[in-house]
Amino acid sequence: QVRLVESGGGSVQAGGSLRLSCAASASGFPYCSRASYDMSWYRQAPGKEREFVSALDSEGITSYADSVKGRATISQANAKNTVYLQMNSLKPEDTAMYYCKARALCGRVIVSDYYWGQGTQVTVSS
Repeated sequence: QVRLVESGGGSVQAGGSLRLSCAASASGFPYCSRASYDMSWYRQAPGKEREFVSALDSEGITSYADSVKGRATISQANAKNTVYLQMNSLKPEDTAMYYCKARALCGRVIVSDYYWGQGTQVTVSS
């Protein structure tokens, strides 16, 4: 099982910034000296489907939705079990619940399914 804990959401005015964090912890797997995670962020606004925002895989490759490209930066802590999503120039349309999604790897071997966190709310006022 992979447990994900998100934090960093809040209420900001348009043009402001927030940094979201997602910390992953795995349990029930054999010890792995090269444990890592594929991690990504999704968001869901009221009445809308959940949509992809950004991803950082275990190889360090990043990707972004067009809607946040140039305004968002995904990065990883040295411990590699935490990712950050820095969002700048926030717009009211960025208002949503932001969810972290992750799966565990040992080296390049996938050892878990994808798991979701509980989400952190981002509200941007105009």
